[in-house]
Amino acid sequence: MGELVVGLDIGTTKVAALVGNVLEGGAIEIIGRGLAHSHGLEKGVVVDIGETSASIRRAVEQAEKMADVKIQSVSVGIAGRHIKSINNSGTVSISRDNRIITRDDVRRVLETAQAIQIPPDSQLIHVIPRQYIVDGQDGITDPIGMTGMRLEADVHIVTGAITAVHNIVRCVQNVGIGIEHIVLQPLAASYAVLASAERELGVALLDIGGGTTDIAIFRGGDIWFSKILPIAGEHITNDIAVGLKVPYEEAERVKKEQGSVRVDEISGDERIEILTIGDEKKSIPRSKLAKIIEPRLEELFDMAMGEIEDAGYHDLLPAGLVLTGGTSLLDGICEFVQARYNLPARRGKTPQGIHGLRDIVESPIYSVAVGLLKYAVEQRERQDLYGPRTRRRGSSLLAKIVRWLNQFFRG
Repeated sequence: MGELVVGLDIGTTKVAALVGNVLEGGAIEIIGRGLAHSHGLEKGVVVDIGETSASIRRAVEQAEKMADVKIQSVSVGIAGRHIKSINNSGTVSISRDNRIITRDDVRRVLETAQAIQIPPDSQLIHVIPRQYIVDGQDGITDPIGMTGMRLEADVHIVTGAITAVHNIVRCVQNVGIGIEHIVLQPLAASYAVLASAERELGVALLDIGGGTTDIAIFRGGDIWFSKILPIAGEHITNDIAVGLKVPYEEAERVKKEQGSVRVDEISGDERIEILTIGDEKKSIPRSKLAKIIEPRLEELFDMAMGEIEDAGYHDLLPAGLVLTGGTSLLDGICEFVQARYNLPARRGKTPQGIHGLRDIVESPIYSVAVGLLKYAVEQRERQDLYGPRTRRRGSSLLAKIVRWLNQFFRG
């Protein structure tokens, strides 16, 4: 067995753990999967450390058993309303005689670019270079080795609440494993479902989970905008539970098995069976379920598209929208988006280079966990190439905090 990577997606409604064996050439063979109902989170944020830790433990133990390995560390996703993002830039001079740009120069310009005022209750999660500019020449992805007098960097900065980050770390550490990376969830999902051509052209990724809808916009190959919205699949389930007078679990089942936004295309004779609160079986028109789902979905997408329009990116998305997360499995959702917003839309699929258990992890519910595996592999390859002093994505401050917490919780 080769080098292992582990992705841990701690969501509002489920915890997913994937174990990957890194093959030659960077391909990943998924050899273990764990999936557990999530308890202790609200809208992506830990509200009960004990419950969340127990959910993580169940998913990790399943993955360990299937893969026949002991998990030592994971890359974990993070989301929630506390996540904020901003674009910024920095500039440094290259003063040495030969003017050749080195790793230290890249480090300096990134430190300059991330020198923004951050609230005292927040911390850096990512400083992501969008492009480098050398003596006015823009669009550069890697300036090391180039010659110039002035180096600029445009970056996308992601911050999160210190308490939210620390609580995620603590929950993972309670299970007895360490953390290799903490990754913004829509950034992780992008590694799993976006094609490089989409990233270059301009695309919006919407990861619609249980508690949050995570937005990430990519142009020129890198992330330009990110936003976490506190509305997602749970709200649809709650509406169904109230509208049909069924238990929450029954509402979730009906949503997954019979949910649709094709109200006009459902035959008036088509009926479904539900189990009411009093354990009474009842037959209702399927169109009634769709009429409950559609308004909430309209609200969700109107909110998401409003954020995209306010940020100025609505007309800069030739590749349209890519939908992932469990809610993206709703029947007719892509057609609904295309008709309502006049943008191409597709459901994200597992990328090339993923082997083993593919029939399981092709589902959009695993996109973040799969993306975390690919993210971890890329980071390791980049460190092998450039060394630990320059990291394309991530924050050295966050890494220090994670290392300290790893040591603290291990005693």
